[in-house]
Amino acid sequence: MFHFPGRSKIVQTGAHLIEEGRDFRHARKYSPDKLFSRFIKLIIVLAVTLTLWNIPTDWYGIQGLTVVQQRIIAIFAFATLMWIMEIVSSWATSVAVIGLMLLFTSDSGIKWMCDPDEVGALLSYKGVMATFADPVIMLFIGGFILAIAATKTGLDVQLAKVLLKPFGTKSEMVLLGFLLITGLFSMFVSNTATAAMMLTFLTPVFRQLPPEGKGRIALALSIPVAANLGGMGTPIGTPPNTIAMKYLNAPIADGGLNLGLGFGQWMMFMLPLVVVLLFIGWWLLKTLFPFSQKRIELEIEGEMKKDAHSYIVIVTFFVTVALWLLDSVTGINSYTVALIPFMVFALTGVIGKRDLEQINWSVIWMVAGGFALGYGLNKSGLAENAVQSIPFGEFSPIAILLISGAICYLLSNFISNSATAALLMPILAFVCAAMGDTLAPIGGTPTVLIGVAIAASSAMVLPISTPPNALAYATNLVQQKDMVRIGLIVGIISMVMGYGLLYLIGTLHLL
Repeated sequence: MFHFPGRSKIVQTGAHLIEEGRDFRHARKYSPDKLFSRFIKLIIVLAVTLTLWNIPTDWYGIQGLTVVQQRIIAIFAFATLMWIMEIVSSWATSVAVIGLMLLFTSDSGIKWMCDPDEVGALLSYKGVMATFADPVIMLFIGGFILAIAATKTGLDVQLAKVLLKPFGTKSEMVLLGFLLITGLFSMFVSNTATAAMMLTFLTPVFRQLPPEGKGRIALALSIPVAANLGGMGTPIGTPPNTIAMKYLNAPIADGGLNLGLGFGQWMMFMLPLVVVLLFIGWWLLKTLFPFSQKRIELEIEGEMKKDAHSYIVIVTFFVTVALWLLDSVTGINSYTVALIPFMVFALTGVIGKRDLEQINWSVIWMVAGGFALGYGLNKSGLAENAVQSIPFGEFSPIAILLISGAICYLLSNFISNSATAALLMPILAFVCAAMGDTLAPIGGTPTVLIGVAIAASSAMVLPISTPPNALAYATNLVQQKDMVRIGLIVGIISMVMGYGLLYLIGTLHLL
């Protein structure tokens, strides 16, 4: 049983654990005693934004800069500071970004502030709004729907039972089982939902272990470590992966690379990396936090429903995964495949209108806001003007690779990794495009963009770094110093191995 700080309620189910975990993270970030500091931060953000909005355009040193482009720079700065300082929730900032772009930079903006003869070419309001219906958003929704259906029918519990059984009762093997199964689930299901479910399964295990031993710490930490690493394995495992896929596959005219990178291709390279990292994580956990009790009896409660809906979910789940893996054979891209389970579950009644409320709309809005920024950078001509004014071609490719990864890793430890990726991906896509063949020695643009996604998933040092970290910390079994210790070691190993793999793939021209 988990007791959350400041709450007397005992957490018994995954759903309750998610709710309590979110409350815990929200309280740490937005508690009333931080109201004054948030107000000061807001004043700073507004001062910077308004300054960038109103200074003469020639101060930027970007040739041909229009007023609309200047406003996009100001809005980009606003988003960056709001996300980094976390004055409000990340999704709220994204909604504000989309609203500001529509009001002040689009052809449906405020009439006297959006005269194209005075401010330059305006963005299409339909284009800005369409960022919420981007194919990548459909991929997110498809993943959420699969997870909701699996939980509703008990498929997730049944899979956990079946998959954990071969690991037996030896404590260290049970730890390995939880790492591998959590990693597997987080490739296809929200890492928050995965962590909540697996921590719930650990409740009876914690009761068996002596409080003076370190085995409970190892098991509690295994969940966020595995959830964060496992998300790297598929394009839908974590938002930064999906954002990277957008810029890798989008048409060149939309600021992408038009690579046609498929779901199966991603897994072909990233799945082996994830498996190796999970085994390394297992070795580190059992070494740093050794078990004093050598055997554990697993008792996972709950059963899968034996009805038509359950069998529909099972078949649809495996068909969807197969279609994702075989997209190059079938010709159906991963975005279209993501709508198949939604269609099947809606028509068969597996998913009802109330189930749609469980979709994590805050993540979708967060990502859409990032896409809107990318759209504004590209369609306004700002990116092209900046590329022509700044000699990116003279930059060192290794410097770009290392700096982008380091910035992403540092930011993702303190703010949403989705927000970090949404900020960095569009900028890096344009910078890399401007550098052209200069990046060839490190494998080109894919190495940089996928590297950022790896860096985002490797950031797991603090309780606020990721939702799984917060859930594990809130069990009261883990101290922050323990999380920092394992998070830092695993994160650095993950980045070194991940970037090494990308460099190898790039130099061998496998992408």
